[in-house]
Amino acid sequence: MEWLTTPFEVTFVQRALWGGILVSAICALAGTWVVLRGMAFLGDAMSHGLLPGVALSALAGGNLLVGAVASAVVMTAGVTALGRTPRLSQDTGIGLLFVGMLSLGVIIVSRSQSFAVDLTGFLFGDVLAVREQDLYLLGAALLVALGVAVLGHRAFLALTFDPRKARTLGLRPRLAHAVLLGLLGLAIVASFHIVGTLLVLGLLIAPPAAALPWARSVRGVMGLAALTGGAATFGGLLLSWHLGTAAGATVAALAVSLFFLSHLASGLRHRRARPAVHAVPTVR
Repeated sequence: MEWLTTPFEVTFVQRALWGGILVSAICALAGTWVVLRGMAFLGDAMSHGLLPGVALSALAGGNLLVGAVASAVVMTAGVTALGRTPRLSQDTGIGLLFVGMLSLGVIIVSRSQSFAVDLTGFLFGDVLAVREQDLYLLGAALLVALGVAVLGHRAFLALTFDPRKARTLGLRPRLAHAVLLGLLGLAIVASFHIVGTLLVLGLLIAPPAAALPWARSVRGVMGLAALTGGAATFGGLLLSWHLGTAAGATVAALAVSLFFLSHLASGLRHRRARPAVHAVPTVR
């Protein structure tokens, strides 16, 4: 069993494992709503929309996390504002912000004579470079995400399953949508330097989607998603160590593989069972 434990005797791999577990928990809280509301394109747009802030921070010698937060705030405000435009569909607004922010980021990078911004690190992350202070930041981000998820759970449920009822109950669906975007932004900002913007969607979408056929409630989806993301992190780091592959990409690829295995197993289970209506998480 040495092949199973040897990689995790190394300090930086241990930090990578804990970082991935924390990221998985954060992404489970936000990603469940992304999957239930069909917001995958928005998640992709917001992850790539971090580039201008990250590029400016890198060129100025500042903290990349601060730049990422600034870009996430701009994206959240932009999506919220454009979503209130009656003649413009939400997908159109998101697409315009996506292209605009990504183009601005590339322009900023292209103006640098030294190309100081590490685009490879931005796009693909470096899970093996997680520092101890990163774990503290991820722990704080998880506490914030958990607080938002608990306090906003009722409003998020109503917004997802019955927006009209949310308005009738005085839950302020527009505010709930803005807060949900903030939760998504928090998950992306907390995760991008670990697995990168191109791979963050792997942990944001795949684990909740994998948990969906097996859970009976939204909270159940979140719990199973966190466990699935943690398993993908452990397995991805293990495979990366023995196969010599990129750690972040291996974690994300395994998360997506678990999604396909989950739905394959769910399909086989329903074939063997009597025909029944597909289970949907209950509203609680």
